[in-house]
Amino acid sequence: MERTSFSDEIVKNKRLSIGLAVVVSVFLFFLIFFIVYFLIPELVVIALPVSLIFILIYTYSSYRYGDKVVLSTTGAKEADPVAHRYLLDTVEGLSIASGIPIPKTYVIENDDLNAFATGRNPQNASIAVTTGLISTLSRQELEGVIAHEISHIKNRDILFMTLVAVLVGLAAIVSHLILRSMWLGGGRNRRDKGGGLIVIVFVVGLLLAIFAPIATRLVQFAVSRKREYLADASGVNVTRYPEGLASALEKIAEKNQGKIKVSDAVSHLFFVDPQKSSLDSLFATHPPIRERIKKLRQM
Repeated sequence: MERTSFSDEIVKNKRLSIGLAVVVSVFLFFLIFFIVYFLIPELVVIALPVSLIFILIYTYSSYRYGDKVVLSTTGAKEADPVAHRYLLDTVEGLSIASGIPIPKTYVIENDDLNAFATGRNPQNASIAVTTGLISTLSRQELEGVIAHEISHIKNRDILFMTLVAVLVGLAAIVSHLILRSMWLGGGRNRRDKGGGLIVIVFVVGLLLAIFAPIATRLVQFAVSRKREYLADASGVNVTRYPEGLASALEKIAEKNQGKIKVSDAVSHLFFVDPQKSSLDSLFATHPPIRERIKKLRQM
């Protein structure tokens, strides 16, 4: 069987990510259009340009500031240069070994073992780890997890993963607003006064509002699962010690209790799914932990 290189996989994932981000943006565009169309009918003439302008502004803002939003929503605080000296040294050493600028390092006060990387490029990247991860893992295990997150940065996964996080969150909010307004009769008068076209538009809008959260969740699955396997392999390529990462995953599977309360929109950013109930679920944003361990021990 033909083997593909890390660079081939990175290029393939970039293309997939761009396509998935476009799909989410299209969903958002039509959802926002339907909100304007039904709730503010007098603005229907400018509904399309308003929707387009909003998506462009929101996507650009997500590109520039999405990482700050993610760090804020997870409660991450910048690592203390004294209290977290070992963590900072580990991040610095692995970053140099990987050939990327040293990312900013953050700490989340939480007993669960987890971490994530975010940012728009290697020059503007951040890594956040939980206090549970720092206090529980051995040196080699911690290096394995940090190398995995640094690989997300080096592979340029972080931009698209962050964009998807912010766009998925907005899609869920907008869908909820549309459904709520429809159930409360917000679009009933417009539908009743209009002809067949209005009814068709109403039905399409309703279906989009119902299925958009499902579709955007599927986007998260597609973005996350293969990227995690690639980051595992890339991280091991840096540490040269697969057992460190495999052992870290075993401890995480055993000890995590789902204590990190974060939105589903950002769950795919984490090293493992922060929701305990879905760690090995068919519908989780991450591949099964046991499968990741198996692949690592076959290296």
